[in-house]
Amino acid sequence: MQVGAYDGERDAVGAPVPPRVRASWERSQSYGIPVDAVEPTFTGTRSPGSLFHECGDAVLADLHRSMTTEPVGMMLTDAHGVVITRLSGDRALLRALDAVHLAPGFGYSEREVGTNGLGLALADHAPTLVRAEQHYSRTLSGFTCAAAPVVDPATGRLDGAVNLTTWSRSSSELLLTLARAAAGTIAATMLSRGSSGPAPTRPRRSLFRVDHGLGRATENLGSDWTATVTATRAALIAGRVVAVVGEPGTGRATAAEIAARRAWPDHRVLTAGAPDPDDAESWLSLWDFEAGRADTVVVVRDVDALPTYVADRLAAVLLTGPGATMPVVVTAGNLAAIPAAFTTAITAAVPLSPLRERPGDVAPLAHRIAHGVRGRDVAFTAAAIRVLQQFSWPQNCAHLRRVVEDVVRRVDVVDVPALPAELVVDSGGRRLSTIEAFERREIVRVLADGATMAAAAERLGMSRATLYRKIKYYRIPAR
Repeated sequence: MQVGAYDGERDAVGAPVPPRVRASWERSQSYGIPVDAVEPTFTGTRSPGSLFHECGDAVLADLHRSMTTEPVGMMLTDAHGVVITRLSGDRALLRALDAVHLAPGFGYSEREVGTNGLGLALADHAPTLVRAEQHYSRTLSGFTCAAAPVVDPATGRLDGAVNLTTWSRSSSELLLTLARAAAGTIAATMLSRGSSGPAPTRPRRSLFRVDHGLGRATENLGSDWTATVTATRAALIAGRVVAVVGEPGTGRATAAEIAARRAWPDHRVLTAGAPDPDDAESWLSLWDFEAGRADTVVVVRDVDALPTYVADRLAAVLLTGPGATMPVVVTAGNLAAIPAAFTTAITAAVPLSPLRERPGDVAPLAHRIAHGVRGRDVAFTAAAIRVLQQFSWPQNCAHLRRVVEDVVRRVDVVDVPALPAELVVDSGGRRLSTIEAFERREIVRVLADGATMAAAAERLGMSRATLYRKIKYYRIPAR
């Protein structure tokens, strides 16, 4: 909640605050949203190419033709709050919306910018009007926003929202009615057009994100992870440009962000990822607003994925231009893959091992992922943890996340039988027959229960010598 701005029941001008808005303020505070700035994540402007997008664009175009002289910004967003389309005939309003990044490619979910109309509509799955002083961030107090979610009429899936934004001084009485009507028309059009196609993909990866660290906990994992974070922090404090290198999915960017946060607890941490070619110019232009800030640490994720011309221009900003005083960390697969524009400036390289070599990190990561899904601690049996620690995790932390998210949605206590077969049929790359896969899974399951070799052999109906031979044959890791 904005310090000094609200008493919990009334907004900054003394008007009563609806309970939903008040609850959103409290969530915004817990997310660590700054009260004096909006810094949404930029995810790129690539079209989702969905029926929802096609129908939504057509409906907004019709609405825009009937309101070309009105100071209203009309937006279509996806289910994660990323603006897909924006229309308005008011140039002054468009400039003001650009100033707060309420524009295509930017995410305006409640978690990103705090209480706002479209973010709250998506969070509560309900039509929402947020007036000037009801926004969590003071930066948005010049606007009033009305938004209505769009639900696929065939599947009941939330596909996105219609958002209408106007000046706070303008009349907003009809804004919510218009948003509801537009959302209803989009849903009806989708129904008349037939199937809405496959389910939506996971949220698009962030290309430009700022973390203020408020209310954010830092990770404490195993010794390898701790060593990487500690070494990165020390290099940053020493004034070096640092590269964190390792396989994709190992948590390189997260380690860099945590190191930056520990080095400068009061700084902003700006994390940027490589954009698609179509978004390169928009992505580069964002640095004009950030370069040279004394309160910011920069993390450039996957710098080895940047096209050469983009890397050259970014290096000119961060290493020799206006951003040269800002601490910088980059991540990459290895030093040789880093663009030449950055290699000469990098004075410290910190490795991060793949997850298969960091079994001590698996349990705390699994518990954190599970808590994020269920909103509470989830119990893992010792046997299940041993199975997780023994797996090779070909796709590193991203692989672990997919497994844990799926399991904890199905069970309250994670035990071996709930884990996918791939975890207990990891044969070092050999393809097993159905019978072999079943046998290996049973051996791993019994050993994971903590039984002695003699007891395990008896439970499995084989001699100890046979059990040892099977363990070697199936390449089951020693306990």
